[in-house]
Amino acid sequence: MTPEVGRREERKVVTIVFADLAGSTGLGERLDPEALRDVQTRYFEAMRAPLERHGGTVEKYIGDAVMAVFGLPRVHEDDALRAVRAAQAMQDGLRSLNAELERSYGVTLANRIGVNTGEVVAGDAATQQRLVTGDAVNVAARLEQAAGDTETLIGELTYRLVRGVVEVEPVEPLTLKGKSEPVPAYRLVSIGDAFANEPLAQRQVLVGRVGEVERLVGALEEAVATGTARRVLVIGEAGVGKTRLLDETTGALASATVLRGRCLSYGEGITFWPLIEALRSASLVEDGDSNAIA
Repeated sequence: MTPEVGRREERKVVTIVFADLAGSTGLGERLDPEALRDVQTRYFEAMRAPLERHGGTVEKYIGDAVMAVFGLPRVHEDDALRAVRAAQAMQDGLRSLNAELERSYGVTLANRIGVNTGEVVAGDAATQQRLVTGDAVNVAARLEQAAGDTETLIGELTYRLVRGVVEVEPVEPLTLKGKSEPVPAYRLVSIGDAFANEPLAQRQVLVGRVGEVERLVGALEEAVATGTARRVLVIGEAGVGKTRLLDETTGALASATVLRGRCLSYGEGITFWPLIEALRSASLVEDGDSNAIA
């Protein structure tokens, strides 16, 4: 077969989210068609919203299943974390939806979610043909099928990318259809500060940046000692290690109080987030503190 003229495909590392509704056959027996349609419509809306809010693209609906991709058409350095956060938000949203469905129809829903990261082949984004294919997609679907009701299973690479901010429970390596070897998987328990950095003590030794760290530390310590203001701007592509370099620098300062504020990559009401974080750090205010304590 002659390849289609002008067709362009590209390889991408993306994170796939599969979510499927459990027990939908029994649901159809309990509800009349009109009520069933309303329940399914509300369910899909509740699942789509967090996927899109966290930057995912809903690829397709397959029966009662939803498939979404993080990393297409736009790549973010935290796509895996966005996908896991979306999965948790989907489960949280389902609990809220169930309260409404229980009142309206006397039914509740349960779903299963699989999240997996890997290389795929994507269609030409210029023609809106972004359908992704590859082993990473198949594994995400198998993880979803292996998950229990209201449970999220994440793959090995996804876990490695988000391990600094999630709590998981390892499960027995899964024997998945189509895979020659058992596949490691982890049950998602909770997500902590999704924008926190992995503690320096748990990281590998920084290599090849000794000179940069020494220059930054020297400049900042001189500013502290003389009481003068000093601004340092670190610029670089996503993922080259800017945050790590600053972590090493501030960790080496012996005579300064360091307050940190981060510009979040997405979300609502985040304009003053860096200032809020710095003030909370200075005042030792923590999540959950009452107004009186704060």
